[in-house]
Amino acid sequence: MYSPSRLFLKYLRYYINSSNSRGHGTHSPFVFDFIKKILNDRKDYPAYKIIEAERKLLLSDETLLNVKDFGAGSGHSKTNSRKVSEIAKHSLKPKKYATLLFRMVSYFKPDTIVELGTSLGTTTAYLALSQPSAKVLTFEGADEIAARAKVLFEKLGIRNISQLNGNFDDTIVPAMKRAGKADFVFIDGNHRYEPTVNYLHRLLPVIHEYTVVVMDDIHWSEEMEKAWEYCRSHPAVTMSIDLFFVGILFFRKEFRVPQRFSIRF
Repeated sequence: MYSPSRLFLKYLRYYINSSNSRGHGTHSPFVFDFIKKILNDRKDYPAYKIIEAERKLLLSDETLLNVKDFGAGSGHSKTNSRKVSEIAKHSLKPKKYATLLFRMVSYFKPDTIVELGTSLGTTTAYLALSQPSAKVLTFEGADEIAARAKVLFEKLGIRNISQLNGNFDDTIVPAMKRAGKADFVFIDGNHRYEPTVNYLHRLLPVIHEYTVVVMDDIHWSEEMEKAWEYCRSHPAVTMSIDLFFVGILFFRKEFRVPQRFSIRF
Protein backbone atom coordinates (compact mmCIF):
# COMPACT_ATOMS: atom_id res chain seq x y z
CA MET A 1 0.00 0.00 0.00
CA TYR A 2 1.36 3.43 -0.97
CA SER A 3 1.88 6.03 1.73
CA PRO A 4 -0.70 8.87 1.81
CA SER A 5 1.89 11.35 0.50
CA ARG A 6 2.87 9.14 -2.43
CA LEU A 7 -0.77 8.42 -3.24
CA PHE A 8 -1.46 12.17 -3.25
CA LEU A 9 1.37 12.78 -5.71
CA LYS A 10 0.02 10.05 -7.96
CA TYR A 11 -3.45 11.56 -7.78
CA LEU A 12 -2.04 14.99 -8.62
CA ARG A 13 -0.32 13.56 -11.69
CA TYR A 14 -3.55 11.82 -12.71
CA TYR A 15 -5.55 15.02 -12.25
CA ILE A 16 -3.17 17.07 -14.38
CA ASN A 17 -2.99 14.52 -17.18
CA SER A 18 -6.63 13.36 -17.27
CA SER A 19 -9.43 14.64 -19.49
CA ASN A 20 -11.94 17.02 -17.99
CA SER A 21 -15.19 15.67 -16.57
CA ARG A 22 -17.41 17.50 -19.06
CA GLY A 23 -16.36 15.41 -22.04
CA HIS A 24 -15.06 18.33 -24.09
CA GLY A 25 -12.42 17.17 -26.55
CA THR A 26 -13.45 13.54 -26.20
CA HIS A 27 -13.57 12.03 -29.69
CA SER A 28 -15.34 8.83 -28.64
CA PRO A 29 -19.17 9.12 -28.67
CA PHE A 30 -19.29 6.16 -26.27
CA VAL A 31 -17.04 7.87 -23.72
CA PHE A 32 -18.84 11.20 -24.17
CA ASP A 33 -22.13 9.49 -23.29
CA PHE A 34 -20.44 7.70 -20.38
CA ILE A 35 -19.31 11.05 -18.98
CA LYS A 36 -22.58 12.87 -19.61
CA LYS A 37 -25.07 10.16 -18.62
CA ILE A 38 -23.17 8.34 -15.86
CA LEU A 39 -20.33 10.38 -14.37
CA ASN A 40 -22.29 13.64 -14.46
CA ASP A 41 -25.69 12.27 -13.46
CA ARG A 42 -26.48 14.40 -10.38
CA LYS A 43 -29.91 12.92 -9.65
CA ASP A 44 -30.42 11.96 -6.01
CA TYR A 45 -31.91 8.48 -6.32
CA PRO A 46 -34.03 7.22 -3.37
CA ALA A 47 -31.70 4.23 -2.85
CA TYR A 48 -28.87 6.60 -1.95
CA LYS A 49 -30.60 7.84 1.18
CA ILE A 50 -31.66 4.35 2.25
CA ILE A 51 -28.20 2.80 1.94
CA GLU A 52 -26.29 5.78 3.34
CA ALA A 53 -28.48 5.62 6.46
CA GLU A 54 -27.30 2.02 6.90
CA ARG A 55 -23.67 3.07 6.35
CA LYS A 56 -24.07 5.57 9.19
CA LEU A 57 -25.30 2.80 11.50
CA LEU A 58 -22.40 0.52 10.52
CA LEU A 59 -19.91 3.29 11.28
CA SER A 60 -21.18 3.41 14.86
CA ASP A 61 -21.54 -0.36 15.37
CA GLU A 62 -19.09 -1.60 18.03
CA THR A 63 -19.84 -5.30 17.49
CA LEU A 64 -16.70 -7.43 17.23
CA LEU A 65 -16.32 -9.84 14.32
CA ASN A 66 -13.74 -12.57 13.90
CA VAL A 67 -12.27 -11.97 10.46
CA LYS A 68 -10.36 -14.60 8.51
CA ASP A 69 -8.67 -12.44 5.90
CA PHE A 70 -7.83 -14.07 2.54
CA GLY A 71 -6.83 -10.72 1.04
CA ALA A 72 -3.98 -8.27 1.39
CA GLY A 73 -4.95 -7.44 4.96
CA SER A 74 -6.73 -4.43 6.38
CA GLY A 75 -3.62 -2.33 6.88
CA HIS A 76 -5.35 -0.90 9.94
CA SER A 77 -5.66 -3.89 12.29
CA LYS A 78 -3.13 -6.40 13.57
CA THR A 79 -5.77 -8.77 14.94
CA ASN A 80 -8.49 -10.96 13.43
CA SER A 81 -11.00 -9.45 15.85
CA ARG A 82 -12.35 -6.23 14.36
CA LYS A 83 -15.18 -3.87 15.15
CA VAL A 84 -17.88 -3.47 12.52
CA SER A 85 -17.28 0.28 12.71
CA GLU A 86 -13.59 -0.15 11.80
CA ILE A 87 -14.40 -2.45 8.91
CA ALA A 88 -16.98 0.05 7.69
CA LYS A 89 -14.54 2.95 7.99
CA HIS A 90 -11.73 1.31 6.03
CA SER A 91 -13.39 -1.23 3.71
CA LEU A 92 -16.67 0.21 2.42
CA LYS A 93 -16.63 2.07 -0.89
CA PRO A 94 -17.24 5.80 -0.34
CA LYS A 95 -20.63 7.11 -1.43
CA LYS A 96 -19.08 8.80 -4.49
CA TYR A 97 -17.96 5.48 -5.99
CA ALA A 98 -20.77 3.30 -4.66
CA THR A 99 -23.31 5.59 -6.31
CA LEU A 100 -21.21 5.56 -9.49
CA LEU A 101 -21.62 1.77 -9.59
CA PHE A 102 -25.37 2.26 -9.05
CA ARG A 103 -25.56 4.59 -12.06
CA MET A 104 -23.42 2.32 -14.23
CA VAL A 105 -25.68 -0.65 -13.53
CA SER A 106 -28.75 1.50 -14.14
CA TYR A 107 -27.32 2.61 -17.50
CA PHE A 108 -25.98 -0.71 -18.82
CA LYS A 109 -28.84 -2.83 -17.37
CA PRO A 110 -26.96 -6.12 -16.80
CA ASP A 111 -28.83 -9.35 -16.09
CA THR A 112 -26.02 -10.95 -14.08
CA ILE A 113 -23.88 -8.87 -11.71
CA VAL A 114 -20.78 -10.28 -10.03
CA GLU A 115 -19.07 -8.72 -7.02
CA LEU A 116 -15.78 -10.05 -5.66
CA GLY A 117 -15.66 -8.76 -2.09
CA THR A 118 -19.01 -8.27 -0.33
CA SER A 119 -17.59 -6.69 2.83
CA LEU A 120 -20.51 -5.40 4.93
CA GLY A 121 -22.80 -5.24 1.92
CA THR A 122 -23.44 -1.56 1.22
CA THR A 123 -21.95 -1.66 -2.28
CA THR A 124 -23.78 -4.92 -2.96
CA ALA A 125 -27.01 -3.20 -1.96
CA TYR A 126 -26.29 -0.37 -4.41
CA LEU A 127 -25.72 -2.89 -7.20
CA ALA A 128 -28.87 -4.87 -6.37
CA LEU A 129 -31.22 -1.92 -5.92
CA SER A 130 -30.06 -0.30 -9.14
CA GLN A 131 -31.33 -3.28 -11.18
CA PRO A 132 -33.85 -5.29 -9.10
CA SER A 133 -34.49 -7.67 -12.01
CA ALA A 134 -30.80 -8.67 -12.16
CA LYS A 135 -29.20 -11.54 -10.29
CA VAL A 136 -26.34 -10.39 -8.05
CA LEU A 137 -23.65 -12.93 -7.14
CA THR A 138 -21.45 -11.58 -4.38
CA PHE A 139 -18.36 -13.38 -3.08
CA GLU A 140 -16.85 -12.90 0.40
CA GLY A 141 -13.99 -14.72 2.09
CA ALA A 142 -14.78 -13.90 5.72
CA ASP A 143 -17.84 -15.76 7.04
CA GLU A 144 -18.73 -13.37 9.86
CA ILE A 145 -18.51 -10.34 7.58
CA ALA A 146 -20.72 -12.14 5.05
CA ALA A 147 -23.22 -12.93 7.81
CA ARG A 148 -23.31 -9.27 8.82
CA ALA A 149 -23.93 -8.29 5.19
CA LYS A 150 -26.82 -10.77 5.04
CA VAL A 151 -28.46 -8.94 7.96
CA LEU A 152 -28.30 -5.73 5.91
CA PHE A 153 -29.85 -7.36 2.83
CA GLU A 154 -32.68 -8.81 4.89
CA LYS A 155 -33.29 -5.50 6.64
CA LEU A 156 -33.57 -3.71 3.29
CA GLY A 157 -35.74 -6.46 1.83
CA ILE A 158 -33.35 -7.15 -1.06
CA ARG A 159 -34.17 -10.48 -2.71
CA ASN A 160 -31.94 -10.59 -5.80
CA ILE A 161 -28.61 -11.25 -4.05
CA SER A 162 -26.93 -14.67 -3.81
CA GLN A 163 -24.01 -14.85 -1.38
CA LEU A 164 -21.08 -17.20 -1.93
CA ASN A 165 -18.71 -17.45 1.02
CA GLY A 166 -15.19 -18.86 1.26
CA ASN A 167 -11.85 -18.64 -0.46
CA PHE A 168 -12.28 -17.15 -3.95
CA ASP A 169 -9.92 -19.82 -5.32
CA ASP A 170 -12.61 -22.38 -4.48
CA THR A 171 -15.82 -20.46 -5.17
CA ILE A 172 -15.47 -18.33 -8.32
CA VAL A 173 -15.08 -20.93 -11.05
CA PRO A 174 -17.90 -23.32 -9.98
CA ALA A 175 -20.30 -20.42 -9.39
CA MET A 176 -19.57 -18.81 -12.73
CA LYS A 177 -20.00 -22.12 -14.56
CA ARG A 178 -23.49 -22.28 -13.09
CA ALA A 179 -24.19 -18.63 -13.91
CA GLY A 180 -23.04 -18.99 -17.51
CA LYS A 181 -22.24 -15.31 -18.01
CA ALA A 182 -21.21 -12.11 -16.25
CA ASP A 183 -22.65 -8.85 -17.58
CA PHE A 184 -21.25 -6.50 -14.93
CA VAL A 185 -18.33 -7.26 -12.61
CA PHE A 186 -16.95 -5.34 -9.63
CA ILE A 187 -13.55 -6.63 -8.47
CA ASP A 188 -12.71 -5.65 -4.88
CA GLY A 189 -10.92 -8.73 -3.58
CA ASN A 190 -7.31 -9.47 -2.69
CA HIS A 191 -5.37 -6.30 -3.49
CA ARG A 192 -2.29 -8.05 -4.82
CA TYR A 193 -1.05 -8.54 -8.36
CA GLU A 194 -1.38 -12.29 -8.84
CA PRO A 195 -4.84 -12.76 -7.26
CA THR A 196 -6.24 -9.74 -9.13
CA VAL A 197 -4.94 -10.98 -12.48
CA ASN A 198 -6.29 -14.44 -11.68
CA TYR A 199 -9.76 -12.98 -11.07
CA LEU A 200 -9.81 -11.73 -14.65
CA HIS A 201 -8.59 -15.07 -15.99
CA ARG A 202 -11.29 -16.96 -14.07
CA LEU A 203 -13.97 -14.61 -15.31
CA LEU A 204 -12.93 -14.47 -18.97
CA PRO A 205 -14.89 -17.63 -19.93
CA VAL A 206 -18.14 -15.88 -18.90
CA ILE A 207 -17.23 -12.37 -20.09
CA HIS A 208 -18.79 -11.32 -23.39
CA GLU A 209 -18.62 -8.34 -25.73
CA TYR A 210 -20.93 -6.16 -23.62
CA THR A 211 -19.57 -7.06 -20.20
CA VAL A 212 -18.36 -4.18 -18.03
CA VAL A 213 -15.60 -4.87 -15.48
CA VAL A 214 -14.83 -2.37 -12.72
CA MET A 215 -11.59 -2.80 -10.77
CA ASP A 216 -11.24 -1.16 -7.37
CA ASP A 217 -8.18 0.65 -5.95
CA ILE A 218 -6.13 0.44 -9.14
CA HIS A 219 -3.52 2.88 -7.78
CA TRP A 220 -3.60 1.60 -4.18
CA SER A 221 -0.16 0.00 -4.43
CA GLU A 222 2.56 -0.88 -6.90
CA GLU A 223 1.08 -4.38 -7.23
CA MET A 224 -2.39 -3.02 -7.99
CA GLU A 225 -1.01 -0.62 -10.58
CA LYS A 226 0.81 -3.53 -12.19
CA ALA A 227 -2.40 -5.59 -12.13
CA TRP A 228 -4.37 -2.72 -13.68
CA GLU A 229 -1.80 -2.35 -16.45
CA TYR A 230 -1.92 -6.08 -17.15
CA CYS A 231 -5.73 -6.20 -17.24
CA ARG A 232 -6.23 -3.17 -19.45
CA SER A 233 -3.54 -4.49 -21.83
CA HIS A 234 -5.22 -7.89 -22.16
CA PRO A 235 -6.06 -8.69 -25.81
CA ALA A 236 -9.76 -9.08 -24.95
CA VAL A 237 -9.97 -5.53 -23.59
CA THR A 238 -10.78 -2.91 -26.22
CA MET A 239 -11.24 0.15 -24.00
CA SER A 240 -10.24 1.20 -20.49
CA ILE A 241 -11.20 4.21 -18.40
CA ASP A 242 -9.02 5.28 -15.46
CA LEU A 243 -10.91 7.23 -12.76
CA PHE A 244 -7.92 6.85 -10.42
CA PHE A 245 -9.67 5.07 -7.54
CA VAL A 246 -11.43 2.69 -9.93
CA GLY A 247 -10.68 1.44 -13.43
CA ILE A 248 -13.22 0.26 -15.98
CA LEU A 249 -12.71 -2.32 -18.73
CA PHE A 250 -14.80 -2.79 -21.87
CA PHE A 251 -14.69 -5.61 -24.42
CA ARG A 252 -16.80 -4.19 -27.27
CA LYS A 253 -15.77 -5.20 -30.77
CA GLU A 254 -16.90 -1.82 -32.12
CA PHE A 255 -13.67 -0.40 -30.68
CA ARG A 256 -11.40 -1.89 -33.30
CA VAL A 257 -8.28 -0.19 -31.94
CA PRO A 258 -7.68 -0.45 -28.16
CA GLN A 259 -8.43 2.88 -26.49
CA ARG A 260 -7.35 4.22 -23.10
CA PHE A 261 -8.91 7.16 -21.29
CA SER A 262 -8.10 8.89 -18.02
CA ILE A 263 -10.98 11.06 -16.84
CA ARG A 264 -11.28 13.36 -13.84
CA PHE A 265 -13.94 12.24 -11.42
